[in-house]
Amino acid sequence: MQIGIRLWMEGSAFVLYDSNMRPRAEKPAIQVYNLFGEREELPDVVHCETIAARSVLHDWELAPHRHARLHQILLIDKGGGVASFEGRAHPLGPMRVINVPVGSVHGFRFLPGTQGWVLTIPMEVLDEALLASEGLNTVLARSAVERASAQMRDAMKQIFAEHAGRRYARAHLLRSLSCTLVGLVARVLSSRDGTGDAAARPDLLQRFQEMVETHYLRHWSVSQYAAALSVTPTHLTRVARAATGHAASQVILNRVVREARRNLVYTDLPISTIAYALGFKDPAYFSRVYAAATGFSPRRFRERIQGTN
Repeated sequence: MQIGIRLWMEGSAFVLYDSNMRPRAEKPAIQVYNLFGEREELPDVVHCETIAARSVLHDWELAPHRHARLHQILLIDKGGGVASFEGRAHPLGPMRVINVPVGSVHGFRFLPGTQGWVLTIPMEVLDEALLASEGLNTVLARSAVERASAQMRDAMKQIFAEHAGRRYARAHLLRSLSCTLVGLVARVLSSRDGTGDAAARPDLLQRFQEMVETHYLRHWSVSQYAAALSVTPTHLTRVARAATGHAASQVILNRVVREARRNLVYTDLPISTIAYALGFKDPAYFSRVYAAATGFSPRRFRERIQGTN
Protein backbone atom coordinates (compact mmCIF):
# COMPACT_ATOMS: atom_id res chain seq x y z
CA MET A 1 0.00 0.00 0.00
CA GLN A 2 3.00 2.30 -0.22
CA ILE A 3 1.92 4.77 -2.87
CA GLY A 4 4.11 7.60 -4.19
CA ILE A 5 2.21 10.79 -4.98
CA ARG A 6 3.14 13.99 -6.77
CA LEU A 7 1.03 17.06 -7.36
CA TRP A 8 0.37 18.24 -10.89
CA MET A 9 -1.28 21.50 -11.92
CA GLU A 10 -3.67 21.14 -14.85
CA GLY A 11 -5.59 24.28 -15.66
CA SER A 12 -7.05 25.60 -12.42
CA ALA A 13 -7.54 22.17 -10.82
CA PHE A 14 -5.13 19.98 -8.94
CA VAL A 15 -4.65 16.47 -10.28
CA LEU A 16 -2.78 13.79 -8.34
CA TYR A 17 -0.74 11.11 -10.03
CA ASP A 18 0.94 7.87 -9.04
CA SER A 19 4.71 8.40 -9.12
CA ASN A 20 5.72 4.76 -9.70
CA MET A 21 8.50 4.41 -12.27
CA ARG A 22 6.51 3.68 -15.39
CA PRO A 23 6.32 5.48 -18.74
CA ARG A 24 4.54 8.78 -18.33
CA ALA A 25 1.71 7.86 -20.68
CA GLU A 26 0.84 4.86 -18.52
CA LYS A 27 0.58 6.70 -15.20
CA PRO A 28 -3.02 6.37 -13.98
CA ALA A 29 -4.61 9.46 -12.49
CA ILE A 30 -5.80 9.21 -8.92
CA GLN A 31 -9.53 9.62 -9.23
CA VAL A 32 -11.60 12.38 -7.66
CA TYR A 33 -14.70 10.78 -6.19
CA ASN A 34 -17.63 12.09 -4.22
CA LEU A 35 -18.55 8.64 -2.87
CA PHE A 36 -16.76 5.34 -3.35
CA GLY A 37 -16.53 5.11 -7.13
CA GLU A 38 -19.10 7.83 -7.83
CA ARG A 39 -18.53 11.20 -9.45
CA GLU A 40 -22.01 12.65 -9.06
CA GLU A 41 -22.71 15.62 -6.81
CA LEU A 42 -24.07 14.75 -3.37
CA PRO A 43 -27.67 16.04 -3.21
CA ASP A 44 -28.48 14.91 0.35
CA VAL A 45 -27.56 16.77 3.52
CA VAL A 46 -25.14 13.92 4.34
CA HIS A 47 -24.71 10.37 3.08
CA CYS A 48 -24.28 7.30 5.27
CA GLU A 49 -23.88 3.71 4.16
CA THR A 50 -22.14 0.52 5.24
CA ILE A 51 -18.51 -0.07 4.33
CA ALA A 52 -19.57 -3.24 2.53
CA ALA A 53 -22.16 -1.50 0.34
CA ARG A 54 -19.54 -0.27 -2.13
CA SER A 55 -16.40 -2.12 -1.09
CA VAL A 56 -17.82 -5.50 -2.04
CA LEU A 57 -18.27 -4.20 -5.60
CA HIS A 58 -14.51 -3.57 -5.78
CA ASP A 59 -13.34 -6.80 -4.12
CA TRP A 60 -12.92 -4.90 -0.85
CA GLU A 61 -10.15 -2.71 -2.25
CA LEU A 62 -10.59 0.98 -3.10
CA ALA A 63 -7.81 2.54 -5.17
CA PRO A 64 -6.22 5.83 -4.06
CA HIS A 65 -8.57 8.72 -4.67
CA ARG A 66 -9.58 12.02 -3.11
CA HIS A 67 -12.75 14.02 -2.47
CA ALA A 68 -12.83 17.55 -3.81
CA ARG A 69 -15.57 18.95 -1.55
CA LEU A 70 -16.47 16.18 0.87
CA HIS A 71 -15.27 15.13 4.32
CA GLN A 72 -15.58 11.47 5.31
CA ILE A 73 -15.57 9.60 8.59
CA LEU A 74 -15.40 5.79 8.57
CA LEU A 75 -15.99 3.61 11.61
CA ILE A 76 -15.02 -0.08 11.57
CA ASP A 77 -17.17 -2.20 13.84
CA LYS A 78 -15.78 -5.63 12.93
CA GLY A 79 -13.00 -6.73 10.63
CA GLY A 80 -10.20 -4.46 9.47
CA GLY A 81 -7.64 -4.04 6.73
CA VAL A 82 -5.22 -1.30 5.70
CA ALA A 83 -5.75 2.39 4.98
CA SER A 84 -3.36 4.47 2.89
CA PHE A 85 -2.98 8.22 3.40
CA GLU A 86 -0.64 10.05 1.02
CA GLY A 87 1.30 6.81 0.52
CA ARG A 88 1.56 5.80 4.20
CA ALA A 89 -0.07 2.56 5.30
CA HIS A 90 -2.13 2.41 8.51
CA PRO A 91 -3.45 -0.90 9.90
CA LEU A 92 -7.17 -1.08 10.60
CA GLY A 93 -8.99 -3.20 13.17
CA PRO A 94 -12.28 -3.35 15.06
CA MET A 95 -13.48 -0.14 16.71
CA ARG A 96 -11.30 2.19 14.67
CA VAL A 97 -12.47 5.56 13.38
CA ILE A 98 -10.91 7.03 10.23
CA ASN A 99 -10.89 10.75 9.48
CA VAL A 100 -10.58 11.65 5.77
CA PRO A 101 -10.44 15.41 5.16
CA VAL A 102 -11.12 17.16 1.87
CA GLY A 103 -8.30 16.74 -0.65
CA SER A 104 -6.51 13.93 1.18
CA VAL A 105 -5.40 11.12 -1.14
CA HIS A 106 -6.48 7.86 0.44
CA GLY A 107 -7.21 4.23 -0.38
CA PHE A 108 -8.45 1.18 1.49
CA ARG A 109 -7.98 -2.58 1.44
CA PHE A 110 -10.57 -4.12 3.74
CA LEU A 111 -10.71 -7.67 4.95
CA PRO A 112 -13.68 -9.43 3.28
CA GLY A 113 -16.74 -9.20 5.50
CA THR A 114 -15.60 -6.06 7.31
CA GLN A 115 -18.55 -4.32 8.98
CA GLY A 116 -18.89 -0.61 9.66
CA TRP A 117 -20.12 2.64 8.22
CA VAL A 118 -19.03 5.54 6.00
CA LEU A 119 -20.35 9.05 6.69
CA THR A 120 -19.88 11.58 3.88
CA ILE A 121 -20.40 15.25 4.75
CA PRO A 122 -20.45 18.10 2.20
CA MET A 123 -18.17 20.98 3.15
CA GLU A 124 -21.17 23.31 3.07
CA VAL A 125 -22.63 21.46 6.04
CA LEU A 126 -19.36 21.68 7.98
CA ASP A 127 -19.03 25.36 7.12
CA GLU A 128 -22.41 25.99 8.70
CA ALA A 129 -21.60 23.98 11.81
CA LEU A 130 -17.96 24.77 12.60
CA LEU A 131 -16.97 28.17 13.90
CA ALA A 132 -13.49 29.26 12.89
CA SER A 133 -12.84 30.53 16.41
CA GLU A 134 -13.28 27.01 17.85
CA GLY A 135 -10.35 25.61 15.90
CA LEU A 136 -12.00 22.33 14.87
CA ASN A 137 -11.31 22.95 11.19
CA THR A 138 -7.58 22.80 11.78
CA VAL A 139 -7.81 19.58 13.79
CA LEU A 140 -10.12 17.88 11.28
CA ALA A 141 -7.80 18.74 8.38
CA ARG A 142 -5.53 15.81 9.36
CA SER A 143 -5.99 12.29 8.00
CA ALA A 144 -5.88 9.85 10.89
CA VAL A 145 -6.87 6.46 12.25
CA GLU A 146 -7.83 6.49 15.93
CA ARG A 147 -9.57 4.23 18.41
CA ALA A 148 -13.35 4.65 18.23
CA SER A 149 -15.49 5.02 21.32
CA ALA A 150 -18.88 3.50 22.07
CA GLN A 151 -20.29 7.02 21.87
CA MET A 152 -18.97 7.40 18.31
CA ARG A 153 -20.42 4.02 17.34
CA ASP A 154 -23.83 4.94 18.76
CA ALA A 155 -23.81 8.28 16.90
CA MET A 156 -22.88 6.58 13.62
CA LYS A 157 -25.63 3.97 14.04
CA GLN A 158 -28.18 6.73 14.65
CA ILE A 159 -27.00 8.60 11.55
CA PHE A 160 -27.26 5.44 9.45
CA ALA A 161 -30.79 4.71 10.68
CA GLU A 162 -31.94 8.30 10.20
CA HIS A 163 -30.43 8.50 6.73
CA ALA A 164 -32.25 5.37 5.62
CA GLY A 165 -35.63 6.77 6.68
CA ARG A 166 -37.70 9.64 5.38
CA ARG A 167 -39.26 10.90 8.58
CA TYR A 168 -40.13 14.46 9.51
CA ALA A 169 -37.13 16.66 10.54
CA ARG A 170 -34.74 14.15 8.93
CA ALA A 171 -32.35 16.81 7.57
CA HIS A 172 -32.19 18.61 10.92
CA LEU A 173 -31.44 15.41 12.81
CA LEU A 174 -28.82 14.32 10.27
CA ARG A 175 -27.00 17.64 10.62
CA SER A 176 -27.19 17.49 14.40
CA LEU A 177 -26.06 13.88 14.72
CA SER A 178 -23.27 14.37 12.18
CA CYS A 179 -21.98 17.40 14.05
CA THR A 180 -21.95 15.35 17.25
CA LEU A 181 -19.83 12.66 15.59
CA VAL A 182 -17.51 15.27 14.06
CA GLY A 183 -17.02 16.81 17.49
CA LEU A 184 -16.18 13.45 19.04
CA VAL A 185 -13.64 12.74 16.29
CA ALA A 186 -12.10 16.20 16.65
CA ARG A 187 -11.76 15.65 20.39
CA VAL A 188 -9.74 12.48 19.83
CA LEU A 189 -7.62 14.08 17.10
CA SER A 190 -6.85 17.09 19.27
CA SER A 191 -5.16 14.84 21.81
CA ARG A 192 -2.65 13.64 19.20
CA ASP A 193 0.26 15.60 17.74
CA GLY A 194 0.00 16.28 14.03
CA THR A 195 2.73 15.74 11.46
CA GLY A 196 4.85 18.20 9.56
CA ASP A 197 5.53 21.67 10.91
CA ALA A 198 3.68 20.95 14.15
CA ALA A 199 4.99 23.97 16.02
CA ALA A 200 3.96 26.57 13.50
CA ARG A 201 1.23 25.00 11.36
CA PRO A 202 -1.84 24.95 13.64
CA ASP A 203 -1.55 28.57 14.74
CA LEU A 204 -0.68 29.93 11.31
CA LEU A 205 -3.24 27.79 9.50
CA GLN A 206 -5.97 28.74 11.95
CA ARG A 207 -5.18 32.44 11.59
CA PHE A 208 -5.13 32.03 7.80
CA GLN A 209 -8.49 30.27 7.79
CA GLU A 210 -10.00 32.88 10.08
CA MET A 211 -8.66 35.61 7.80
CA VAL A 212 -10.09 33.87 4.74
CA GLU A 213 -13.50 33.83 6.44
CA THR A 214 -13.20 37.58 6.91
CA HIS A 215 -11.82 38.58 3.52
CA TYR A 216 -12.75 35.94 0.94
CA LEU A 217 -15.46 38.19 -0.54
CA ARG A 218 -12.77 40.80 -1.21
CA HIS A 219 -10.78 38.32 -3.29
CA TRP A 220 -7.50 38.93 -1.52
CA SER A 221 -4.44 37.39 -3.15
CA VAL A 222 -2.11 34.95 -1.41
CA SER A 223 0.42 37.78 -1.14
CA GLN A 224 -2.09 39.96 0.70
CA TYR A 225 -2.91 37.20 3.19
CA ALA A 226 0.79 36.43 3.67
CA ALA A 227 1.59 40.08 4.32
CA ALA A 228 -1.22 40.33 6.87
CA LEU A 229 0.12 37.19 8.58
CA SER A 230 3.75 38.40 8.45
CA VAL A 231 4.98 35.38 6.45
CA THR A 232 6.06 34.86 2.87
CA PRO A 233 3.58 33.59 0.28
CA THR A 234 5.78 30.52 -0.19
CA HIS A 235 5.70 29.66 3.51
CA LEU A 236 1.94 30.19 3.70
CA THR A 237 1.39 27.91 0.73
CA ARG A 238 3.69 25.24 2.20
CA VAL A 239 1.83 25.26 5.53
CA ALA A 240 -1.58 25.22 3.84
CA ARG A 241 -0.62 22.36 1.56
CA ALA A 242 0.86 20.31 4.41
CA ALA A 243 -2.32 20.64 6.48
CA THR A 244 -5.06 20.58 3.85
CA GLY A 245 -3.56 19.10 0.68
CA HIS A 246 -4.21 22.39 -1.13
CA ALA A 247 -2.10 25.43 -1.93
CA ALA A 248 -3.12 28.66 -0.20
CA SER A 249 -4.66 29.96 -3.44
CA GLN A 250 -6.85 26.87 -3.65
CA VAL A 251 -7.94 27.25 -0.02
CA ILE A 252 -9.12 30.77 -0.86
CA LEU A 253 -10.89 29.66 -4.04
CA ASN A 254 -12.52 26.72 -2.28
CA ARG A 255 -14.09 29.07 0.25
CA VAL A 256 -15.62 31.19 -2.51
CA VAL A 257 -16.88 28.11 -4.33
CA ARG A 258 -18.43 26.66 -1.17
CA GLU A 259 -20.29 29.91 -0.56
CA ALA A 260 -21.48 29.87 -4.16
CA ARG A 261 -22.68 26.26 -3.85
CA ARG A 262 -24.48 27.07 -0.63
CA ASN A 263 -26.34 29.92 -2.31
CA LEU A 264 -27.16 27.82 -5.35
CA VAL A 265 -28.57 25.01 -3.20
CA TYR A 266 -30.30 26.88 -0.40
CA THR A 267 -31.58 30.05 -2.12
CA ASP A 268 -33.48 30.99 -5.25
CA LEU A 269 -31.30 34.03 -5.91
CA PRO A 270 -30.48 34.68 -9.58
CA ILE A 271 -26.98 33.56 -10.53
CA SER A 272 -26.02 37.12 -11.38
CA THR A 273 -27.05 38.25 -7.88
CA ILE A 274 -24.98 35.48 -6.31
CA ALA A 275 -22.00 36.50 -8.44
CA TYR A 276 -22.20 40.14 -7.34
CA ALA A 277 -22.70 39.13 -3.71
CA LEU A 278 -19.51 37.06 -3.90
CA GLY A 279 -17.51 40.03 -5.14
CA PHE A 280 -17.45 39.24 -8.85
CA LYS A 281 -17.97 42.21 -11.16
CA ASP A 282 -18.86 40.00 -14.12
CA PRO A 283 -21.40 37.13 -13.68
CA ALA A 284 -20.01 35.44 -16.80
CA TYR A 285 -16.54 35.35 -15.25
CA PHE A 286 -18.03 33.94 -12.05
CA SER A 287 -19.65 31.17 -14.07
CA ARG A 288 -16.33 30.31 -15.71
CA VAL A 289 -14.52 30.21 -12.36
CA TYR A 290 -17.24 28.05 -10.83
CA ALA A 291 -17.28 25.64 -13.78
CA ALA A 292 -13.48 25.29 -13.71
CA ALA A 293 -13.57 24.50 -9.98
CA THR A 294 -16.53 22.10 -9.95
CA GLY A 295 -17.01 20.77 -13.46
CA PHE A 296 -20.50 22.30 -13.74
CA SER A 297 -21.75 25.76 -14.59
CA PRO A 298 -23.76 27.37 -11.76
CA ARG A 299 -26.96 26.94 -13.76
CA ARG A 300 -26.31 23.31 -14.54
CA PHE A 301 -25.35 22.55 -10.94
CA ARG A 302 -28.58 24.09 -9.64
CA GLU A 303 -30.67 22.24 -12.24
CA ARG A 304 -29.11 18.90 -11.27
CA ILE A 305 -29.55 19.43 -7.54
CA GLN A 306 -33.15 20.59 -7.93
CA GLY A 307 -33.89 17.73 -10.29
CA THR A 308 -32.45 15.17 -7.90
CA ASN A 309 -34.33 16.58 -4.94
